[in-house]
Amino acid sequence: MAHPSQLGFQDAASPLMEELLHFHDHTLMVVFLISTLVLYIIVAMVSTKLTDKLISDSQEIEIIWTILPAVILILIALPSLRILYLMDEVNNPHLTVKAVGHQWYWSYEYTDYNDLGFDAYMIPTQDLLPGEFRLLETDYRVVLPTNSPIRVLTSAEDVLHSWAVPALGVKMDAVPGRLNQMTFINTRPGVFYGQCSEICGANHSFMPIVLEVVPLKEFIDWSLLMEA
Repeated sequence: MAHPSQLGFQDAASPLMEELLHFHDHTLMVVFLISTLVLYIIVAMVSTKLTDKLISDSQEIEIIWTILPAVILILIALPSLRILYLMDEVNNPHLTVKAVGHQWYWSYEYTDYNDLGFDAYMIPTQDLLPGEFRLLETDYRVVLPTNSPIRVLTSAEDVLHSWAVPALGVKMDAVPGRLNQMTFINTRPGVFYGQCSEICGANHSFMPIVLEVVPLKEFIDWSLLMEA
């Protein structure tokens, strides 16, 4: 859960988000080093009184500033491609949840069960209980088990939506007439919040996503209670 004045990302709750955080730090360090070098060269060029006629025509310098950026781009591209393929990998999910976007709420269906589904509406501000978050709480939470590969199928009934949970590192567009999928593994129990990340109309800001991740036994008890 993000907090006021937070500058970084939320704490990772999935291996995928941990990889994204590592890649972010790696890329940020490269950008920092490049910015420092460029700033040093600018200051040196402006402040120094020394001149060298060979600087204006130097094959060695031209080779260096051509090859070095290419090497830096490769160092950024390789881990980026690795994470990109990891995000698209789907390996034997233990549970499949279908999320359908509407104006302006989400409906969920646990496709591995015969009759387990519900609509999740945002709780109005005046109905919130102490400790609940404004614009982020829903009347029904998506309950998921920990340490289990989860597949989420996304679609929409009317306009474009986007199912996004930052702590898990997942975001997928919900397109009418099309079924998209994504996978993740929750590594720890807790309550994780997200929102629709595609402008979908007047109440776009009022489509929260709430995931409650619990141990497997508690998830089984919850699913039996919901099906009853």
